[in-house]
Amino acid sequence: MAESKIVVGVIGAGRIGKLHIDNMKNMKNVRLKSVSDVFADQLEDWFQSSGVENMTKDYHEIINDPGIDAIFICSPTDTHTSIIKEAANSGKHIFCEKPISFSDEETVEAYEVVRKTGVKFQIGFNRRYDRNYSKVRTLVEKGEIGDLHVLKITSRDPEPPSLDYVSRSGGIFVDMAIHDFDMARFITGSEVEEVYVQGAALVNPKIAELGDIDTAIISLKFANGAIGVIDNSRQAVYGYDQRLEAFGSKGSANVKNETESRVEVFSKDGVKEDNPLHFFLERYNDAYIREVKEFFDAIENDSEVTCNFVDGIMAQRIAMAAKESLESGQPVKVKKLS
Repeated sequence: MAESKIVVGVIGAGRIGKLHIDNMKNMKNVRLKSVSDVFADQLEDWFQSSGVENMTKDYHEIINDPGIDAIFICSPTDTHTSIIKEAANSGKHIFCEKPISFSDEETVEAYEVVRKTGVKFQIGFNRRYDRNYSKVRTLVEKGEIGDLHVLKITSRDPEPPSLDYVSRSGGIFVDMAIHDFDMARFITGSEVEEVYVQGAALVNPKIAELGDIDTAIISLKFANGAIGVIDNSRQAVYGYDQRLEAFGSKGSANVKNETESRVEVFSKDGVKEDNPLHFFLERYNDAYIREVKEFFDAIENDSEVTCNFVDGIMAQRIAMAAKESLESGQPVKVKKLS
């Protein structure tokens, strides 16, 4: 590398790009050299306090900069695969937000380029790095709850996105539930073989007009014999509802919601406690920091990343199978990695 610090370029300065930049500017082994965004001229005020040295509208300036070691792809999903291939061919290590693309063919094509060039590639499934979920993974791996029988995941957003966002998101399975599909693989240590979905637009009927849903029950069959269920909603009026239970032959491991405090107030009017934290920025910020640190550790130590391209491919394939199941009303097999 050009210097003792890892030199980083960030492509995309939306909500998630700014989050990563805010976290990285406090990391001593990182130099934030450049950020690109097509709306750079509207970001001048933010840029002045961002900790990034340069800003541009053209991401190619980052790709072509020989002094940059790693890039963060935080741009819209339909730009991901072209940037991945360009970055890999330029020898840049890559951290890419989910999903990799809306097309299995495009994703696999980018995967082959990354494999050929040998750069590090990490996909942004931040929930793996949450201290609670990672502990459940360890408990399952060690057999402390016995043979895993049932995995239950609840994942509900506090409020629905705009219809404009929905129209560009790729649908609830690719945009939202893909995190839960990765969590299912992560916790069980097993591939999902089959998916069956029931869903509807119960929060906002106009979402149905865009060919999408906002409420879903997703049943999973795992290769190791376990079964799973995921329930998703675009609107939980009480906050960001993120819970999980791994149930096995020797017991269960449960993850409850994170709240501002764990204080319960008892009175004659009832028992009260704080609502769940509002959304993913509050709920998972520690996990975002940890995933980025592990990416940089892999670069510095020339070790394997802890959430790789295959993880991105398989979660995306589960999402595609879920969409097909919703449309057909039938269980659908998940395409295996050849």
